[in-house]
Amino acid sequence: MAFTGLFLIFFLLIHGYVNANVLFENGEENFNRAANFMSTNALIRIMEIGLFAGFIIHIIQGYALERMNRAARSNKYAVSGVSKTSTWYSRSMAILGTLILLFLVIHLADFWVPSRFGGLEEVTYGSVETHNLYAKMKEVFSKEWAVIVYVVGCFSLAWHLLHGFQSAFQTLGWKHKNYAGIIEGIGVGFSVIVPLIFALMPIFMYFGWELPIGNITLLF
Repeated sequence: MAFTGLFLIFFLLIHGYVNANVLFENGEENFNRAANFMSTNALIRIMEIGLFAGFIIHIIQGYALERMNRAARSNKYAVSGVSKTSTWYSRSMAILGTLILLFLVIHLADFWVPSRFGGLEEVTYGSVETHNLYAKMKEVFSKEWAVIVYVVGCFSLAWHLLHGFQSAFQTLGWKHKNYAGIIEGIGVGFSVIVPLIFALMPIFMYFGWELPIGNITLLF
């Protein structure tokens, strides 16, 4: 559970960087170029298989762990005591995970399926022809309900990460008391900033906003 979680956290970091491009003036070209690189690079395509496997394994392990925890609590009480040291999101990982799973299905249907199996218009930058995934985003996020669904999904992801990030390090024995505070701080920062970037994308697309910073350059 911890290893697959950390693998997916790394994926979120890369995916968040690619998505952040749409917030800038040259976001359309940069985003389409990045999406083209991710879909045509042989190594990335191989890693994509591992990514899907990571998602599936993480989901199965999550539900199995939830069942084990419920089975271990064999004694039922009229009033269930809640530990003062535990948080709501640490006790509701299965619920949050289910919301994220539903969000993931919608996300794949909106973007991944059209980009892999056709249905997107083409656009050319220089001599490079690529799918216009940016135009697809504008179409999807022109609908208020779609923006709301994606923002709620990002909110669920943030709450899920608040427990999952530091929990993965603790499970693997990498959370020593001397630097536990640093790991928790990084975990909170990651859990807020990355989902926020994902949430800003549909909001900016819906309102037609751009960050007043100018253009940014792709790293690849």
